[in-house]
Amino acid sequence: MNNEKWMKEAIKQAKKAAQKDEVPIGCVIVKDDQIIARAYNKREMKQCSTAHAEILAIEKACKKLGSWRLEDCDLYVTLEPCPMCSGAIIQSRIRNVIFGAYDPKGGCMGSNMNINDVRGFNHYPYIEGGILQDECSRLLKEFFKAKRKKK
Repeated sequence: MNNEKWMKEAIKQAKKAAQKDEVPIGCVIVKDDQIIARAYNKREMKQCSTAHAEILAIEKACKKLGSWRLEDCDLYVTLEPCPMCSGAIIQSRIRNVIFGAYDPKGGCMGSNMNINDVRGFNHYPYIEGGILQDECSRLLKEFFKAKRKKK
């Protein structure tokens, strides 16, 4: 796995979100060393609470593969997945989850809780956080700093 290479692709997606005044979170899903889905946060654009980068990328990957099972896929996202996205990751059987910044308020893959500690699921992804963490965190901090200035 080339974690930094793929995280840089997720960061490109996060920057697209920021350009559209969305919280800058980006995601890519990789299978056989190729990106099969790209997405960024679109909650404001869609006015939909489930329009997180991970959910949108999972939907695209399922459509591309013609299957809800993403067993041989790796998900790269700039911010630690929330409870909803963590559940979708488990349900889609994603093999590896690699994230950039930790999210102590809402992260469910190590910060606030770790979804892999909950017993009884039929799938548990490998999780690794902190890949290009400084750059991923900086995108979020700069975005919210600019938002506060506008008020």
